[in-house]
Amino acid sequence: MDVLELARWQFGITTVYHFFLVPLTIGLSVLVAILQTAWVRTGNPMWLRLTKFYGKLLMINFALGVATGIVQEFQFGMNWSEYSRYVGDVFGAPLAMEALAAFFLESTFLGLWIFGWDRLSKRLHLACLWLFSIGTILSAYFIIAANSWMQHPVGATYNPETGRAEMTDIGAVLTNSTTLAAFPHVIASAFLVAGTVVAGIAGAWLVKGQREAASNETAEGRDGDRALYRTALRFGAVVMLISGVAVVGTGDHQGKLMVEEQPMKMAAAEGICDTDEGVGFSVFALPGWGESCDSLTDAIVVPKLASFLFTGRFDGEIRGINDLQAEYEQMFGPGDYSPNVPVAYWSFRLMIYLGAGSAALALAALFLTRKGRSPSQEWFRRLSLWAIPTPFLAASFGWIFTEMGRQPWVVYPNLTGTDPVHLQTLFGVSTSVSAGEVLTSMIVFTVVYLILGVFWYRLMRRYAAEGAPDIAPEPSGDPSDQPLSFAY
Repeated sequence: MDVLELARWQFGITTVYHFFLVPLTIGLSVLVAILQTAWVRTGNPMWLRLTKFYGKLLMINFALGVATGIVQEFQFGMNWSEYSRYVGDVFGAPLAMEALAAFFLESTFLGLWIFGWDRLSKRLHLACLWLFSIGTILSAYFIIAANSWMQHPVGATYNPETGRAEMTDIGAVLTNSTTLAAFPHVIASAFLVAGTVVAGIAGAWLVKGQREAASNETAEGRDGDRALYRTALRFGAVVMLISGVAVVGTGDHQGKLMVEEQPMKMAAAEGICDTDEGVGFSVFALPGWGESCDSLTDAIVVPKLASFLFTGRFDGEIRGINDLQAEYEQMFGPGDYSPNVPVAYWSFRLMIYLGAGSAALALAALFLTRKGRSPSQEWFRRLSLWAIPTPFLAASFGWIFTEMGRQPWVVYPNLTGTDPVHLQTLFGVSTSVSAGEVLTSMIVFTVVYLILGVFWYRLMRRYAAEGAPDIAPEPSGDPSDQPLSFAY
């Protein structure tokens, strides 16, 4: 492998690993804030137990997300220094906003929330959690704005004298049409991930409690836990249904926008070689060797569905890879402008298909808990646990499709505008690092990330298996007189 291929592998490994953690932090921060709000308003200790239970999982996930995210920005200045030199004036602005504003908001108020349980008043302590949640969402917006500029560059122009892209309108960068389409889709996906985690853990605990109570007539203390986990299960299921509908709606809008802005990516997602009308949606294709659209053979096709999804009309035209390749050669000169088609095809479908795991759990949970019932079926416990990783994987494959489908561009040309800002990936890699250096750092990062992943899994599993904690009596007196302490 050469430097370019190794650098792409390293960035892909570290990015997917980092993003695996991000949706849970975004979604769970808001859901935990809702749980704590319910406790502050009602005084019911059940809500406090749920807050501390899922809040502990939130902290574990956030800590590892921060540790893995730091590596991302270093890579821009090391393996991808030519890219940073070319777009630093534009790409660095939203990243700086994320670090100085959003991350500062997150870290400050999360610290106050963790250590301020017995020190701050209930409402002020709750406000800290909500501000942390707002920070995570702001952070996501700025990151998506930066990434969306790579997908659809606006608000910038190319300076031939310096050989760099220069920002002309920060407002255009932050209100990019791609950003406005991607942001709600990412946030909806985050709530789908968090809702699945909440419901999945609660569902497994609810079945366990029911089966233990049925086999041991003297089991005590289970009624309170049954109500607690049943409430959490239904809460997570409702979040999943609402966010699932939002994911479908925002995904449809984003897909139609990509047909206009990145037609090659969407043609690769369907493996469409030649321009055609009334194109069917390929449910499944037989894989072959190679990276072109000829390497796929459709096995199951829904007639005309792809045209409807992409254009809103069953007889809509979808431009094929071969025709787009010819157009791009006329615009940008000789070269291969199509991505790896099997990767784009399968990552697009796995993103969709894996989302069905959350849908299955949500529907089963609401059905089995109707009219005060509580499930005790072993199959539901297994469904609850197996459904947890599916939205994580769906979100990860979504990002793989987004990034791999953009190739061979690291900054995709703005086909709907006049700005000449674009950059091929091969020209973005650093010229001062060797293949051996990149390979060494990739191996080190991969090993370190695997170790961190083991710790993350063991901690998440351990505290999820402990269940919701019992709540000690609240301390008497003025909260400001209490020592600052770590509540977990």
